[in-house]
Amino acid sequence: MTKWGKLGGVLATGALGTGLLSTGLAFAGGTSATGATCSIKVGSVTAGGDHRMQTFSTTGAKVADKIVAKDIYPDGAVRLSATMRFGDAEEGNSEGHTGPVIMGSTMYDTTYLTPHGGGSVITKQVTRVGGGWNVYRTLDRSTLVAGGKQRVTEYSLHTDGTLYRRNVTYTNGVPSRRITGWQSGYKGVKAMTLISQTPTYDTFLMTLTSGKLYTARLPLAGGQIIPGVVKQVRPATWQGFESLVAAPCGNGTLLLGIDKDTKAGYLYHVGHANGAATQITGLGKAAGTFNDPTYFAWQNSVGQPLSGE
Repeated sequence: MTKWGKLGGVLATGALGTGLLSTGLAFAGGTSATGATCSIKVGSVTAGGDHRMQTFSTTGAKVADKIVAKDIYPDGAVRLSATMRFGDAEEGNSEGHTGPVIMGSTMYDTTYLTPHGGGSVITKQVTRVGGGWNVYRTLDRSTLVAGGKQRVTEYSLHTDGTLYRRNVTYTNGVPSRRITGWQSGYKGVKAMTLISQTPTYDTFLMTLTSGKLYTARLPLAGGQIIPGVVKQVRPATWQGFESLVAAPCGNGTLLLGIDKDTKAGYLYHVGHANGAATQITGLGKAAGTFNDPTYFAWQNSVGQPLSGE
């Protein structure tokens, strides 16, 4: 079973043309596109600075709803959060949690321990990374263990429509970041979420303010200009979602789209991504009200990687 090192450490174990993405909610009835029994762990930072985890099944039913840890951040401070990972820790019978957030214009790395299943925080570190992050409007992280090696890659979308890729490396448990590439042309993106991870590329699903739905495959190798392969999946009706959260589900992805205006969430099964041929099945409205300020994906450190493409 995956163990954590010291607190603050890492878990042990078609080209895009410039401006391509510059310019009613999609739903169809159904239960499950593949018959797979799947669930999705939806994370949020509450207005009070707590970490919350809601688990939904493919039927839209809420399986669980818990506060993982209280008062992780100051009230109302977190603007963006990347995927948060959790797993067994070496420090006694405890569970570790880690991931970056942006509060105002500053990025922070978060690590903390709780008893299994959440509860009172045993120990916590919210470490300042640096300022200048007010120009970014999305943040996500892809962590993949393959061939005995772990890679951590972060993505952030600048307000000018440039998507930046950073490698995150650890020395004695202390992370450092280095920009390894960028690609312009994403100014029209409204929300994005990681749907596929491999040793050589990551793939995101993106909604546009125009209502279009795209995938963007971003290779990890190559020069500073990322040769992203972008494909249109749907031509309209997806503009209502301000947040997207994804989890692996059969040969595809279980997707939650959150409409912050109506405080509602809708579940979909997105089949293996293949442009306009991608199968998308609406699974219905998710139970409950989505009124937290910031949403992200919880990922179990020993869980299945995303494989939606």
